[in-house]
Amino acid sequence: MITLYEKHSLSLLRVVLVMIIVVGLFVLPSCAKKSGEAGGQSAGNELKGTITISGAFALYPMTVKWSEEFRKLYPDVRIDISAGGAGKGMADALSGTVDLGMFSRAIMQEEINQGVWWVAVTKDAVLATISAQNPVLEELRTKGLKRAQFVDIYINGTSSTWGEVAGCADKHEINVYTRSDACGAAGTWALYLGGSQEDLKGIGIFGDPGLAEAVKKDPYGIGFNNTIYIYSSRTNLKYNGLEVIPIDINENGKIDDDENFYDQMQQVMDAIARGIYPSPPARELYLVSKGKPENPCVLAFLKWILSEGQKYVSVAGYVPLDQEVIKSETAKLQ
Repeated sequence: MITLYEKHSLSLLRVVLVMIIVVGLFVLPSCAKKSGEAGGQSAGNELKGTITISGAFALYPMTVKWSEEFRKLYPDVRIDISAGGAGKGMADALSGTVDLGMFSRAIMQEEINQGVWWVAVTKDAVLATISAQNPVLEELRTKGLKRAQFVDIYINGTSSTWGEVAGCADKHEINVYTRSDACGAAGTWALYLGGSQEDLKGIGIFGDPGLAEAVKKDPYGIGFNNTIYIYSSRTNLKYNGLEVIPIDINENGKIDDDENFYDQMQQVMDAIARGIYPSPPARELYLVSKGKPENPCVLAFLKWILSEGQKYVSVAGYVPLDQEVIKSETAKLQ
């Protein structure tokens, strides 16, 4: 027979057990730390929660691809991605608005001073773009432009006609386009020309897609775009109506065979990987955050990107990191 004292002890034990279970539910590690969504790591390798990402147009298509493949393995992880320029990605990451910012230019000391943490995830390049209807297209394909000629167009503003830069009699004025948003493409292109984005002359256009469309519609326009907005990863060819101005890398007044790699996206990617295309405007692309991420989902996503995720890079129109870089970047996650 159970005494009154024993009954009281059993009731007290039940209350304590319930309290332990409730407290345990609240202290489980959250996988959506910054997004505010409930969730955490469950048994085994399963993850549950949310990752928020914003930033560079350059990295947006690649990040979307990574997200799709990662969620096949971890369907309970939600990944929200928005493009808006590298400047927005950095600002959002530093303010804690998002878990990760997509970033597409070199990290500056002032950003390091604000506590930015970053990991390289892939490579691409910025290329000079023109309309397929440009009146001196054939001359540009044959001769290309030297770096100093791009400087005169974009920084000095001293080259005013297409005939002047192509070495012919064409009198059409050059309509110069740049980016209106703080972005890695403009910063990288300006760095190649010896300046900053604020030094670039031209009509400001928001976003990579917008700039490509503006140049495509203007036979006398010049712009610059990330490779993924010039070439289709599906066809490996340039989008209809858009062309690339080759860079006369050795500055001998013509495009030599080893400088002629713009017909297909894979040719450009190979030139970037082999270091033939100048760096800048070739560059690494980054995911950044305010300090090293603590969200378990974010860390798992980054580790996967630097391992299994690299096999999707070439297919998506980017350049994989070499093994030494992967090793050094992975070490940042330990």
